[in-house]
Amino acid sequence: IMVRHLGNYASMELPANQRVQLRAETIKHVVEIIDGYLLSTVLLIFSLGLYELFISKIDVAAGENASKILIINNLDDLKSRLAKVIMMILIVRYFEHALNMEFDSPVDLLYFAGGIALLGLSLYLTHAADGEKES
Repeated sequence: IMVRHLGNYASMELPANQRVQLRAETIKHVVEIIDGYLLSTVLLIFSLGLYELFISKIDVAAGENASKILIINNLDDLKSRLAKVIMMILIVRYFEHALNMEFDSPVDLLYFAGGIALLGLSLYLTHAADGEKES
């Protein structure tokens, strides 16, 4: 579906109003794909984290070339990693709803901007909390 949308979008015969509608559908599909990817990441981190905590260490995760995201020492590590990915899912969902929003007044736009500012603040505080743990 995605490739077909992009092919139709590139067509010169498409009127401007249909091009705008096709662009909105394409963006919606991209956001849904990202949301599905993040949800599968949550499930993968959760399952591998539980495996590493209660069954056995994962040799590949402890390797020199591996990412440190799968090294989980305790339940708090697992919770913090899951919380970060869940926060990203919520951010993607916020922007997914923003695609369908109608801004009827300047106040609506200010509310939307305030929501984006709160998302940025929550990400900043999440990363600041990680910096304190490492110190």
